[in-house]
Amino acid sequence: MDGFRADTRMMKAASKPAYEITDLNEDVARDGDGRRDGAGWAYLAAQALLSMPVDEAISTLLEQIGKDANADRAWLFKYDEALLRFRNTHEWSRGSIKSYLQDLQDAPVTMIAWLHQFLVENRAVMINDVSALPRAARDLQAEMLRQDDKSVVSVPVFSDGRLVACVGFDATRSHHRWGEDDVRALSRCATLIGLSFARSATTGRDDRSRGRPLASPFTPLIYLRLHGAVRGVATEEMLGLRSAKDYTQVFLVDGSIVLDLRSLTVWAGLLSQSQFLRIHRTAIVNLLHVETLDRHAGTSGERWDLKVRAVPQRWTVARAYRAELRSRLGI
Repeated sequence: MDGFRADTRMMKAASKPAYEITDLNEDVARDGDGRRDGAGWAYLAAQALLSMPVDEAISTLLEQIGKDANADRAWLFKYDEALLRFRNTHEWSRGSIKSYLQDLQDAPVTMIAWLHQFLVENRAVMINDVSALPRAARDLQAEMLRQDDKSVVSVPVFSDGRLVACVGFDATRSHHRWGEDDVRALSRCATLIGLSFARSATTGRDDRSRGRPLASPFTPLIYLRLHGAVRGVATEEMLGLRSAKDYTQVFLVDGSIVLDLRSLTVWAGLLSQSQFLRIHRTAIVNLLHVETLDRHAGTSGERWDLKVRAVPQRWTVARAYRAELRSRLGI
């Protein structure tokens, strides 16, 4: 579909997919009017961001493009610096459509883990039918249904090369499918918003101008989903993670092993790449807790095993991940 790729794991709703993924790293040049190639909305974004304070500009922009896109809501949420919490900061709602701007303040990213795994890879997510999302998106689906969402598009916002926010549209009156042109036009707005955040950070404005720090003043927690309970732990307490079919074993510094109800694939998109590294298709380790790396001859060639602090068993390093591990350990 010329850069607009439907995920092969998507659920089906009637004749259209429940959700679609657009890789924003694959920039597709298009001909046509200003809106089709993103210039129309990008012009509105540039005009607003250059003539107004950042927060006011974003609010103005969301209203303009929300109406143009026939959305019921247009919104933006920001991450904290650790990418473990997020908060709603800007929202426009059409007419009598209820606003949820005050909700989800400093909410855990685990709530949107399914969506987050795509955002960190600079991929936009177009949810055509919220009710048909896969099981892995159950937490996100519950929140969207609470807000009466039927269709949602989400586009990541990067600033200085890191994910800082997400901008998107909701449809609540009826199902709506925004096309690739809309997604890429919104992506161009996101790029300009990201640049404005970078500029604001250097001038000490942005969230600080409203008396709120950019990052949470307390140790960020990541929430483990257990059967009938939720447990918050700091990422420094997580030694490593192993796949357990559809679930994940999480090894903690206190010696406990918690079975989390999400897949290792979801966790791979959720954890900070600066601290965690995948060493096997079934394992991720916290590099801060690696004690030793043993390389020795095996029956099928050289074998690499890691010793992780406080974990008795060894962690096998697959051949495909060895170069990155050596680089990260500086060996």
